[in-house]
Amino acid sequence: MNQPSMPGSGILERYFHLAEAGTSVRTEIMAGLTTFMTMAYILAVNPGVLSTTGMDAGAVFTATAVASSIATLVMALYARLPFALAPGMGLNAFFAYTVVLSMGHTWQMALTAVFLEGLIFLLLTATKLREAIVHCMPLPIKKAISGGIGLFVALIGFKNAGIVTGFEPTLVKLGDVTAPGPLVAFFGLAVTGVLLAKKVRGALLYGILAATAVGIPLGVTQIADFDASHLFSVPSLEPLLFKIQFHQILTFDMAVILFTFLFVDMFDTVGTLIGVSANAGMLDSKGQVPRARQALFADAVGTTLGSLLGTSTVTTYVESASGVAQGGRTGLTALTVAVLFMVSLLLAPIFLLIPAQATASALIVVGLFMLKPIFEINMDDFTDSIPAFLTIVLMPFTFSISEGIVFGILAYVALKLLTGRSKEIPALLYILALLFISRLVIQ
Repeated sequence: MNQPSMPGSGILERYFHLAEAGTSVRTEIMAGLTTFMTMAYILAVNPGVLSTTGMDAGAVFTATAVASSIATLVMALYARLPFALAPGMGLNAFFAYTVVLSMGHTWQMALTAVFLEGLIFLLLTATKLREAIVHCMPLPIKKAISGGIGLFVALIGFKNAGIVTGFEPTLVKLGDVTAPGPLVAFFGLAVTGVLLAKKVRGALLYGILAATAVGIPLGVTQIADFDASHLFSVPSLEPLLFKIQFHQILTFDMAVILFTFLFVDMFDTVGTLIGVSANAGMLDSKGQVPRARQALFADAVGTTLGSLLGTSTVTTYVESASGVAQGGRTGLTALTVAVLFMVSLLLAPIFLLIPAQATASALIVVGLFMLKPIFEINMDDFTDSIPAFLTIVLMPFTFSISEGIVFGILAYVALKLLTGRSKEIPALLYILALLFISRLVIQ
């Protein structure tokens, strides 16, 4: 007996080609819910980080939600891919702690740098240069990026849960796993694992919700902080709207700041697109990301508009892997996330109840899922396997997707050249290698 169709499901199936992608409306919506749950923390974290510069926290919250929704909507309707976007972690820290608090610039100047970055990315996307960078990545590196992101995402989950903590001189150590935070994460992991073993759709989302519930009596889920009076009340954007300082554009400091924003965002986004697509089996017969130019256009639009609204660089989120792991394959997953970001403007107290320890279980499981493509790497060809290995391990060890890509590409070019196999190196890869070396020397 056929299940009743959801209202409007026929239109959605035709627009997003769900049958062709081997998915359904329900699967895509569940995937979108999962992705949103794993990245909703940005709605709480971004205002906290950027407000240290003197920016209005309420306005940053609104700017974060609106910019994330618009960028993800472009990804959904134009690129038709299951990836979500929001102001990037790391990039917001560079914005606040380096540009403003360390270098002594105003937050208005930092927003100006983000605005210029967005315009440059729009230009590069229109000329297909960013798309060419995505396509020139060697296939072993593309497979390795997925595995590297998997370890990186899992490390984020372990860190958020308090299972792994920083420590000298061993860099990291096991945290107090009997504390409430790790216990909540382990409970969510157990629930998720059982549901996955029983092939229950939405296992990651159900694991997050179960962990959130268990976190209430343990004091991890701060139910006491829930304030119903703030429901349906949207903070004004006015304190941050259109605060661009054009007189700062032609300065040396602006050039340095802009280069850093460009570099990190470029390769974080490229790495995420390639890694998540590889894991989902979405790469085409040539190993290329489908509709890559449209996907890159989404983060360029998000960054440009986000700077005008009052937030830091918008980028494709690695947490998109959680939704893909739940079966999300089309823009309908991203559309669900975009809608939820807009809804979050009205229901912020509810969404912000979900603690990082609850979403940690989903991130850890996603780390497992994303290791699958590395088994397709030819480990007997060391000119492929060594660069791939460096790409994989340096992402979690440096806490950066872009650094893993840098050293993977440099190793690939060096080993191919030194073993007389230069014909296997795409021409654009030489240029990228020179840029990477320049950056390492300059920093």
